[in-house]
Amino acid sequence: MTQSVPDTLPEQLVTLLTEHLDVKVDPGDLTPSTTFESLDVDSLALMELVVAAEEEFGTILPEETLDLSPASTLAEAARAFDEARHAG
Repeated sequence: MTQSVPDTLPEQLVTLLTEHLDVKVDPGDLTPSTTFESLDVDSLALMELVVAAEEEFGTILPEETLDLSPASTLAEAARAFDEARHAG
């Protein structure tokens, strides 16, 4: 089963990346296929992103839902965040 890649990223995810993690990139340059690795986001920064997302969305993201690594794409993260928000 192939999951479709969204054309755009959720504004909240872009905000978390650019403001909370202070990723130095123009938000317009972020695409669903952008990887965390390409943004110099390591696994520790990913954990910070998870905590920030939990605070922002008011939900706890289950580990199995959010199995992200630096090689993950922003589309995968957006999908995981969306699933967690709708599961709660």
